[in-house]
Amino acid sequence: MAAKANRHKQRERKTWFGWGDISAYEVNFMNEFILIVGFAVLPALGNFIGAVIAEKVDTPRWTIGAALHGAAGIAIALVSLEMLPFILASLPVSIFAIGFVLGAGASLLVAKGIVLWQNGGQIRATQAFMVYTVIGADLFSDGLMTGAGGAVALEVGLLLAGAQLFANVPGGFAAAGNLKHYRIPVGRRLAAAALAGTPALLSAIVGYAVFRHAAPETQAFALSVIAGILLLATIEDMVPEGDAPPPPRWSSTLAFAIGFAAMAVTVSSV
Repeated sequence: MAAKANRHKQRERKTWFGWGDISAYEVNFMNEFILIVGFAVLPALGNFIGAVIAEKVDTPRWTIGAALHGAAGIAIALVSLEMLPFILASLPVSIFAIGFVLGAGASLLVAKGIVLWQNGGQIRATQAFMVYTVIGADLFSDGLMTGAGGAVALEVGLLLAGAQLFANVPGGFAAAGNLKHYRIPVGRRLAAAALAGTPALLSAIVGYAVFRHAAPETQAFALSVIAGILLLATIEDMVPEGDAPPPPRWSSTLAFAIGFAAMAVTVSSV
């Protein structure tokens, strides 16, 4: 009777969220899922640290321009060294081109949306906010890679996220400093810095919970769209913003080279 009562009690036992008993596999999935979300916070944290530094420190305009060129180097290295090899190994070039064009179109729509948000504001202010499109696309890619890498091995997800923690500080500094230069209200500046981390969390969830079961072709097409968003926003908005007014050529060249090289070393080490 005691054994029967124990079995009945076990069947009736509820978990803390009230869904009933769950398997060991589900427990492991939830534990790993929580870790992946925690990992995804790291790239966003790097961006936010950079934004806080920009808010606390007054810097000459040319240093912000140089930092934007450094962030552009990071973004271009991310696409060319990390994303494209996987994409081209998984997709025909024609399919990659379709995804890239879709991403470019999405970048344009984001720019138009920011114009409306600014109530028809000046182009320079629009470009200032478009810098956060690059940051957001970069963070989305970081989260996607963190989630997908964590699905293979948690150590890989942690390495990817930890590397991006340091790589994202210059971009966060440049983006926030740029908005500060244009005297965007502090509330909007802080909101932009905080919301910029949202794509990393969302894409990490997608990368782990969905893409770990998806075909490599599906993952590659999603990265093609991200590459289109990232490169178009970098070339059309981040670089022109970094050149308004132009920083000393030595500073922008050095910053771009260091950003690209730093990302290259990061990619080769994970």
